[in-house]
Amino acid sequence: MNAPFNMPEEFLHYIWENRLFHSADLKTDSGEKLVIIDQGKRNIDAGPDFFNAKVKIGETIWAGNIEIHQKASDWQKHGHQKDKAYDNVILHVVEVLDTGVSRTDGNPIPTLQIEYPEKLAANYQHLLNAQTWIPCEDQFHKIDPVLLQLGFNRLMIDRLESKTGEILSKLEQNNNDWNETFYQVLARYLGFKVNALPFELLAKSLPISILAKHKNNQFQLEALMFGNSGLLNIQLLGDDYYIRLREEYSFLYKKYKLKPIEGHLWKFLRLRPVNFPTVRIAQLAAIVHGSEALFSKILEVDNLKTLLGLFKVKASDYWDTHYNFNKSSKRKVTKEVGNTSAQLLIINVVIPFLFVYGERQNKTALKNRALDFLEQLPAEKNSIIEKWSGLGIHARSAFESQALLQLKNNYCETKKCLNCQIGAKLLTS
Repeated sequence: MNAPFNMPEEFLHYIWENRLFHSADLKTDSGEKLVIIDQGKRNIDAGPDFFNAKVKIGETIWAGNIEIHQKASDWQKHGHQKDKAYDNVILHVVEVLDTGVSRTDGNPIPTLQIEYPEKLAANYQHLLNAQTWIPCEDQFHKIDPVLLQLGFNRLMIDRLESKTGEILSKLEQNNNDWNETFYQVLARYLGFKVNALPFELLAKSLPISILAKHKNNQFQLEALMFGNSGLLNIQLLGDDYYIRLREEYSFLYKKYKLKPIEGHLWKFLRLRPVNFPTVRIAQLAAIVHGSEALFSKILEVDNLKTLLGLFKVKASDYWDTHYNFNKSSKRKVTKEVGNTSAQLLIINVVIPFLFVYGERQNKTALKNRALDFLEQLPAEKNSIIEKWSGLGIHARSAFESQALLQLKNNYCETKKCLNCQIGAKLLTS
């Protein structure tokens, strides 16, 4: 007998896929003997839930698809009786048998009222109702850490593949120009969450093809970027550097018929001065200045130290004593992209691009290189990784910290416990 819960279909899918249902003495709704030979493969596209299944009903063996519902009447509710895509369903599996179902020609489809151990539903309901940092936090101590370590590889590939769609979408918008697309994503990430949007708008308003013409002149790159950022329009007067930028941009603006973005889009409030958009824009100019066709060069680099060197650049001298225009500050450290920031750029921008490019170009070596870089980089330090550490899971590399971020953000937050090795283990414990 099933537990008194109205369990979601995804739970019933899990029960069916893993054959956790009671399989002895099965009978269809018409009383015929039923044997499940093969429960089929999960269908992630439109149509019946499982395909290539095989069952024996009476003395006849049937091969085809399986459809699963919480209630049998959901068949009519979803309109399957009018959809020929469901005519090849050989068995309808339900938790509540409240009606019979048929194909488009009116012929009945055998239905099985599935039963499973009550503890499975109770354990799953416990996870769904949990209000802790992760659903299984109060049971996490039961899990062998080795189980999680074994799942890191799948989680990391999952994380990289989740970024594939975004990169390919931007690539299509840029007519398959990898350098342009990489530059836009890099710019967006330099803005972090607070200034990600204006940085992306700035990159789109100022194509890399224009910047490439001035890559040997860092001041002209700064004039182009600061001018198109709209930040040179905030004040009419300023120091010598500010005035020179405006004059240079005035010429370049007319030459390339540029369209700057609005300066008010940039946010300074509650940011550490070293993360001010002015400093970050100067650093982006330094990165472009330091390497022509940056993405093409990255494809050639197989050494992490060399790769880090492409991003550990120093903003121009003006920013040694400024965080913003026309306001000098006590000189402390040069405004360079530090080691930690460079590592984060590689983790969040370079590695996903290497992986996607390798996937798109069928170059397994590039995909493996991306994963190797993650193994070599130290684990990230953030609140999520610290919480995992508090639960006894210590990330030893960026590969593992990225896997833990994927687990928390894409499984724990959305309570996809059925798709998680830990959740699946606790479900049956």
